[in-house]
Amino acid sequence: MPFDYQPTLTGDLIALRPLRAGDFNALYGVARDPLIWEQHPVPNRYERDEFRKFFDESLTSGGALVAIDRATNQIAGSSRYHGYDAARNEIEIGWSFLARSHWGGTYNGEMKRLMLEHAFRFVNIVVLLISPDNFRSQRAAEKIGARCAGTRPHPSGIDVLVYEIRASQFAGR
Repeated sequence: MPFDYQPTLTGDLIALRPLRAGDFNALYGVARDPLIWEQHPVPNRYERDEFRKFFDESLTSGGALVAIDRATNQIAGSSRYHGYDAARNEIEIGWSFLARSHWGGTYNGEMKRLMLEHAFRFVNIVVLLISPDNFRSQRAAEKIGARCAGTRPHPSGIDVLVYEIRASQFAGR
């Protein structure tokens, strides 16, 4: 069965749905906060033109989801599935960000749980590729049960940390 890159997933706090072209203004309203990107390899992604590139790439990827806060029905961030690899039996979850009002783990935890539950219907391994300098994302990955399994070269030219979580580990959580 082919991987479904853009499901609609619903939790108690967050609903995820496929990213649409009309989401730009609302998502940029979240992304224009410089603190979201301070540990990111593209730290100026809060600038409109830089975010436009990211947004257009997200649309083109076919795997981007927006996170909707169910209490307010407002966009609170986004994430993406990428790089399904049948030989490795894995998919990547990445490009995730949430409004600072949604930091602290609860919203990210639910967003990732929904995405992991969906992914494990298709694969046995989910990876998160994280910049070595992005300590916030490393801690967030560890909170959902992912463990650092080494490094991989990244198209950006840096080696990234590979955090992975296996279906068998996730089922026991």
